[in-house]
Order: sequence, then C-alpha cells, then structure tokens
Amino acid sequence: MNISISRCMTALALVALALLAAGCAAPRNSDTYYGGQALRAQSVDLGVIESLRPVQFQHGQTGVGTVGGAALGGIAGSTLGGGSRANAAGAIAGAIIGGVVGSAIERDASKANGVEITVRLDSGKMIAIAQEGTGAEYRPGDRVRVLSDGYTTRVSR
Repeated sequence: MNISISRCMTALALVALALLAAGCAAPRNSDTYYGGQALRAQSVDLGVIESLRPVQFQHGQTGVGTVGGAALGGIAGSTLGGGSRANAAGAIAGAIIGGVVGSAIERDASKANGVEITVRLDSGKMIAIAQEGTGAEYRPGDRVRVLSDGYTTRVSR
C-alpha cells in the first residue's frame, strides 16, 4: 500500500510541475520582444486607434495535462478493488477520467486575455492587431505606432 501512495504522490508532483511550467508562457504584448526579434529591422506605420475589443487567446496545448492526468488517474484507480481484475478496471476508468480532467485543466491554464486594436493608418488603410494585455493603456483617438517585421505586428505608443 505504501508503494501505491508513493507512486501517486510522485505522479501528482510531476503533473503539478508540468502544469506550472505550461502556465509560465511569456505574454505576447507590445512590451515583450523575443531573442529572434533582436537586431531585426521593423517597419513603422503611424495611425489612430479606431476601436478596442477584448479577446481571449487560447495557446496550444502540449498534452501534458492529458497524459499526466491519465497517469495519475490510472495509478489512483488501480488501488481500488480487491483483485487484479478490479484493479485493472479501476486503472482504466481512472486513466480515462484523469485524462479528461487533466486536459480541461491544461486548456484553462493556457488561456490569456487580450485586446484587438483597430487602427486607421495615416495612409487611410484600416488594420486590426490582436495582442495580449487588457488594452487599458489605449483609448480610441490615441495616436500610436504599428511595428511589423513581416511576421510579428504590434501596436505601441
């Protein structure tokens, strides 16, 4: 029995660490640059904010929640019952339930709030950029810069 509890605690610790690591993704807002963006020229367009709209980002799931939940559920389920068939059935049921719960936890942990900023450029062209953050620092009518390196586009003051 002590071996089962020890395995459960180890699996639980691994799942908790994996979910913690998945939740530590760096935000993608106008103040965050990544190593690959250093020393790369960006075009700068000027414009005025027309509107702001809250959005939500759903970052990709790694599968760690599903696998970790299934492992933990399988270990926990295998301790139920009083025979090898009952243990096997408990392990299967525990793995299924654990996988579903783990996936839901990872999905919720990988969400982030953002804002869609619609800008009318000085050229007259209208564009919309979604970036993480609340957008509280911006208001319709604010003059802003739109920076783009051909891959990443951001709105900045």
